[in-house]
Amino acid sequence: MEKHVSTRNTREKALRLNLDLNKYGTIAEIGAGQEVARQFFKAGGAAGTIAKTISAYDMQFSDAIYGVQDDGRYVSQSRVKAMIEKEFDLVINRVGTSRTKMSRYFAYGTTIAAKSYNRDNECHAWCGVRVQMYPNAVPSEVVVHVRMRDNDADRQQSAMGIFGVNLIYAAYYYFEDPKTMIDSLTDNLEQNRIEIDSIEFSGPYFEELDNRAINLHLIRSWKTRAIMFKPDGAVITPAEMLYKKNVLTIRGTFRPITRLNVDMIEQGLKSFTSMDGVGAENSIALAEISLNDMRGNDLKVSEEDLIERVSLLNSLGYSVMVTDYTRYFSLRAYFRQFTTMQIGIVVGIVNIREIFDESSYRGVEGGILEGFGKLFPDNTHLLVYPEISQSGELRDYTNIDLPDNLQYLYKHLLENNFILGIESSDHELFNIFSRVILAQLPNGRGEWEKCVPDGVAELIIENKLFGYKD
Repeated sequence: MEKHVSTRNTREKALRLNLDLNKYGTIAEIGAGQEVARQFFKAGGAAGTIAKTISAYDMQFSDAIYGVQDDGRYVSQSRVKAMIEKEFDLVINRVGTSRTKMSRYFAYGTTIAAKSYNRDNECHAWCGVRVQMYPNAVPSEVVVHVRMRDNDADRQQSAMGIFGVNLIYAAYYYFEDPKTMIDSLTDNLEQNRIEIDSIEFSGPYFEELDNRAINLHLIRSWKTRAIMFKPDGAVITPAEMLYKKNVLTIRGTFRPITRLNVDMIEQGLKSFTSMDGVGAENSIALAEISLNDMRGNDLKVSEEDLIERVSLLNSLGYSVMVTDYTRYFSLRAYFRQFTTMQIGIVVGIVNIREIFDESSYRGVEGGILEGFGKLFPDNTHLLVYPEISQSGELRDYTNIDLPDNLQYLYKHLLENNFILGIESSDHELFNIFSRVILAQLPNGRGEWEKCVPDGVAELIIENKLFGYKD
């Protein structure tokens, strides 16, 4: 495998592929021009690499070539998979026996919704490459979802042309290390021009790869700020998860998830769905795990550890998101990219104290007032779960100890229903702490099993999670 050299420019990558006569295939692009193919033609020697380029813009032509997918959409994962499968098979059928036996064939496909004239549409793309890692090998695939951040169509087209070259190049030269493949996908692109929020590796070469864990590397490598998982564990794009949905979220370590965590989620959901326009059918509850502490420091958590937590949450039927957000107003802004509906954030009393800690807003020009202006601009509520104080007193959202200079600010938020209270279903749950459970796990089975939801203890024991030992 070649060492990743980020200084190799797009023309050098395209030219290297063009001059290797053993790499040969098709480039199919729908939307935003034929920018990937253009990069190869500009580099020179493209006849050595490109069997065919195609752009089936008309929907009837596209359907006739690639079929109609179940979701009926054209900029979709299913459409790009149909494209690369069809084009790869055509390459093999037409030139597979006439070219050198050392040939390694590929098909690159992309379907793009670029910025439309005079319309504020979502600008995104599904891109994929189907490729033989070795001569005569059964092909493997890499399929990526990209959100384009440029504000004009020309720059979006240019970015997707560069990205396509990077993906094809990575599939051939970095396939032995999927993390290196991911790192290379934004080569020669300025920061924030594109966001990669989903990647899927499939096929015989990647059959041992955990797609959930490798998607978390998208956050570590600054390709995105969040990765989302459906209850079945599959990675899903945020737009698909959140579009036209009311969103309820709760942040936690969930290491492991406890009965207290579950009560916070369920009591929060009960209160949230009682709001006008919010119901079970148009809402989603998300458990959020941040990679950072409240000061923005990376907790250095391993991907394996994170996937253990995601798996336990999924086993209880919850959707999960892993982020690198520190402040709640950044999390709210992330949701607002995809939905204009209600946002609810379930917090404990300790979280309220952190949110009202003025030192938490260092680096924010307007301090705590700017932070609150970003947290509560529209349809956003904090749902506060009670606690038992060290003196045994029940504290809820109405009697939190806060600095005197912030009391009126807190009262303003209460009176305008930005901060709401939720109940605890069982005060015995206040005695459950994840850190206590973690300390008990190395000693085997015990009282900790009563502190986690049904089925979770069995999974911890069976898979020896979080340091559990028999």
